[in-house]
Amino acid sequence: MATGVLRLKSVEESLAAFEDPERSLKRDLNAWDLAVMGVAVAVGAGIFSVGATAAANFAGPSVIISFVIASIVCALAVMCYAEFASALPIAGSAYTFSYATMGELVAWIIGWDLILEMLLAASVIAKFWGIYLADAFSLFGVDLPLTIPIGPVDLEWGPVFIVAVFTTLLAIGTKLSSRINSVFTIIKVAITLFVIVVGFFYVKAENYTPFIPPSQPAPEKSALEQPLFGFLTGLEPTTYGVMGLLAGAALVFFAFIGFDVVATTAEEAKDPQKTIPKGILSGLAVVTVLYILVTLVVTGMVSYTDLAASDDPSLTTAFILVGADWAGRVISVGILIGLTTVIMVLLLGLTRVMFSMSRDGLLPRGVSKTSHRFHTPVRLQVGAGIVVALIAGLAQVELLEEMINIGTLSAFVLVSFGIPILRRSRPDIERGFRVPWSPVLPIFSGVACLWLMTNLTTLTWLRFLVWVVIGLVIYASFGYRHSLLSKRNVAAREAEAAAAAGPPGSPGSPDAPAPPA
Repeated sequence: MATGVLRLKSVEESLAAFEDPERSLKRDLNAWDLAVMGVAVAVGAGIFSVGATAAANFAGPSVIISFVIASIVCALAVMCYAEFASALPIAGSAYTFSYATMGELVAWIIGWDLILEMLLAASVIAKFWGIYLADAFSLFGVDLPLTIPIGPVDLEWGPVFIVAVFTTLLAIGTKLSSRINSVFTIIKVAITLFVIVVGFFYVKAENYTPFIPPSQPAPEKSALEQPLFGFLTGLEPTTYGVMGLLAGAALVFFAFIGFDVVATTAEEAKDPQKTIPKGILSGLAVVTVLYILVTLVVTGMVSYTDLAASDDPSLTTAFILVGADWAGRVISVGILIGLTTVIMVLLLGLTRVMFSMSRDGLLPRGVSKTSHRFHTPVRLQVGAGIVVALIAGLAQVELLEEMINIGTLSAFVLVSFGIPILRRSRPDIERGFRVPWSPVLPIFSGVACLWLMTNLTTLTWLRFLVWVVIGLVIYASFGYRHSLLSKRNVAAREAEAAAAAGPPGSPGSPDAPAPPA
C-alpha cells in the first residue's frame, strides 16, 4: 500500500477526464465571471466585522498590518493557484494539483480538507444569512421569526431557504448563476464604497495611537484557546502586541478565503490559460483594497478599546458609537446582499471538488455524472445543498469558524510547494501564467501559510486532526481500492504478466501442456 498511496495522476490523465461525456462540464465562464466570483466570495459579512473583531480582540489599529500580511500571503498562494490552473485547467483546485505532484494520499487529504473548508463555510455563512435577514427586517420595524418547530427540534428556515435557492440555480447552470452573482456583487461593492466614504468623515487621527498596543496578559483564555505557536513554546496567553498582530493576520485571513474556490471552476472557464490568472489576480486586488479601506475607517472612527468593550465589534458598532445609527440599516442590507453571493460561490466550489474526487473514484463514481441538459453535476449539487442546509439549519456550526481558515491554509501550503515540483517534473507543459522567482516565492508562500496556521488556536488544530483522521479512515476503507488510478495500475500489471507469459499454449503460458514425466 505504501507505494500505492504515492501514485501520481499524470497531467495527460487529468486532462483526459474532461473528455468523458458522462462527467464533463461546459466551458462558458470568462475572466470577468471569475474575477466577480472571487470578489463575491471574499466580500461578505466579514468586510463589515472581521477587521473590527481582530482590532478589538487581537491587534488594535495594527490590524491594518495584519490585513497587509494576510493579503501578501494570499497573493503569493493565489499566484501559485493561477499557474497550476493555467497548466491543468480541470475541476478540483488544490486536490487536482496535488494529485499531479505529490500523489494520491496527499491529494485525498487536501481534497478532504477542501470539503471541510467549503462545507463549513457555506453552512456558517448560510446561518449568518438567516440572522442578518431577521436583523434587516427588525431595523424597519418588522419582527421576523427565525425558527420553525419541527417535532422535537427548531429549524432555522432562513439558511435552508437561501441554500435551496442557490442549489437550484447552480443545478440549472453555472453561467446563469454567474450572471445573478455579478448583479449582487456590483450592488454590495457599491454599498461598501458608500460606507467607506461616509466613514472617513468620522475618522480621528488619535484613534490610531498606539498603533501596536502593548501586549497584555489574557488570563481568561485557556491554553487550548491560544495560538498553537504560543502553546508549543510555553508562552502565557496574551492579547495585542506583536503576537496579537500575527494572530490577527491568521484571523483576518478568513477574509481572503474563496480564491481557491475560483480555481475549482477551471474546467468551466473559456481559454483557461488566460482567463484564470486574470480573474483570480484582479479579484484579489479589488478585495485587498476594499478590506484595507474598511479597516482604516473602523479603527480611525473609534478607539480599539471602545470596540473591545462592545459585545459584537463591527463596522456597525463604530457608526453607532459616533452617533450615525442610520448607517446600521445600510450596512445590514450590504451584509445581507454580501452573504447571498458568498453562499452561491461556496456551494459551487464544494461540489466541484467532490465532483473531481468522485470522477477519480475516490468518492462514489455515480454522483459525478453530469446532466446532458444542464452540463452540471445535478445529483451532487442537490446532495451537497441538502447537507449544507441541514447543518446550517440545525447545528451551532458558527462555533467552528476557525476550521475554515485551517482548511484553506493547508490547501495553500500544498499548492505553493507543488509549483517547484511540477516545474521540475513537467517543464514542457504550456502555462498561461508563471510565478516569478520560482522556487523562492512558492516556497516562501508555503512557509508563510504554515506560519499563519501556527497562529490558529490549539483547539482548532485538534479538531482539524480529528477531521484528517476520519478522512484517512474513509480513504483506507473505500478510496484506495476504488481509485481509477489503482484499477488502471492493476489492469496494466495483469496485462504485463499476461504478455510475459506469452500467447495461450506457448511455453510459460498458464494453459501450456505439462512436460512429459
